[in-house]
Amino acid sequence: MTLPGITPFDGTTLSPTSSSGASNVHEARNALGKRLRELRRQADLSGRQLAESLSWPASKVSKLENGRQTPTDDDIRGWTGATGSEHETESLLASLHTLEVQHAEWQRILRTGLKPRQQAHIEWDQKTRLFRAFEATVIPGLLQTSEYARARFAEGIRRLNLPNDINEAVQARMMRQEILYRPDKRFHFVLTEAALRFRLCAPGIMLGQLDRLISFSQLPNVRLGIIGFETRYATSPWHGFWMYDTERVLVETFSAALDLRQPQEIELYGNAFEQLAAVAGYGRSARTIINRVIEDFAPEAPEDGG
Repeated sequence: MTLPGITPFDGTTLSPTSSSGASNVHEARNALGKRLRELRRQADLSGRQLAESLSWPASKVSKLENGRQTPTDDDIRGWTGATGSEHETESLLASLHTLEVQHAEWQRILRTGLKPRQQAHIEWDQKTRLFRAFEATVIPGLLQTSEYARARFAEGIRRLNLPNDINEAVQARMMRQEILYRPDKRFHFVLTEAALRFRLCAPGIMLGQLDRLISFSQLPNVRLGIIGFETRYATSPWHGFWMYDTERVLVETFSAALDLRQPQEIELYGNAFEQLAAVAGYGRSARTIINRVIEDFAPEAPEDGG
């Protein structure tokens, strides 16, 4: 699954050539409808027969099968019961629940400002033991300096016309970074060299950010990999994503957040992360790439780092 955009919130990046989050949800609803149709046909029932057995209007079966209406939990249970496919109930319910939560529009999420979004991460921060993040174009939120974070938040406020609580949002992000020092947490970050070079803020700010990356990479529970420009990829770096243990994958787009929790999707992203991590450089190799970028930025930065 590939989606467009660059988010300023947690630093997840997406391919500009891929489909929108909204169309992805539409496709998911269609896929669920097709699966329901398959179960009806396997039971050798017409749409009218199924509707009559469930005391539904005949049009409801057609709407559900063609993705024009989202089923409820009771609809799913009734469908599988009437078609003798109760063994499919849990899988279908998982698909339905993923569909319900995976697309949440930023305008709704951030209606009250940026700070609440940062605070909303705390629950998952507390329960997660292994954080895995891949970023292709920006520095991950947990590794950002306050100046870099401010630039990212400012972009979001400008683009989405949000309430300006940037100072509170930056403070909340910096407080979240305290989790990096907890010995019961492990972090594995993989970045592309492009993420170190994209000019999303002033050169002086980037220099401070790159220096911070080197510092964070030396924490005992943080593993930082950098994929250099010369590297040959086994998996295309279509977009960034975050993995919380094996429970959740978070992908952010220009317009929405995708919250993926189906086992098959988590497995797919887990495999993609491992393949991207396998071609990254770590330790001295990663620091060599970071220092190379620092040398390129240094001549452009004023002496006061502004």
